[in-house]
Amino acid sequence: MDGIRFEDLSLGQSARFAKTITEADILLFSAVSGDNNPVHLDAEAAAASFFGERVAHGMLTASLISGLLGTKLPGPGAVYVSQTLRFRAPVRIGQTVAAAAEVTGLDPERRRATLRTTCTAAGVVVLEGEAVVMIPEGPQARNEAPSAG
Repeated sequence: MDGIRFEDLSLGQSARFAKTITEADILLFSAVSGDNNPVHLDAEAAAASFFGERVAHGMLTASLISGLLGTKLPGPGAVYVSQTLRFRAPVRIGQTVAAAAEVTGLDPERRRATLRTTCTAAGVVVLEGEAVVMIPEGPQARNEAPSAG
């Protein structure tokens, strides 16, 4: 695993990941999660809803934060401890969602980082929250030489 070591994290450090939400994403997420709410899958039912059209699952949008934390900041090896979420606006099929995370706190004793997390679509904040991740010690963090193999 080659994520960012805890010792190399700093306050204000940030990363982004963007993805366009497709029909396939919504169908696959519905199948995996079991969330078959008609507002996500049925155009007629969704048209009569508060949203007026089909929208992506809120947790599909939130999953982009998980992807960002697990691949970029802090990256591979990071372990999710907690995540708060506030859903602000819907995401529509075809919109590009940008997930962002910024380090706002570091706890060296527990090797935990706190990050402000947001998702935006079309310039609108659609989700915001706070994540806590643990960064396990790696060979370099323990001042051990990596094994020669």
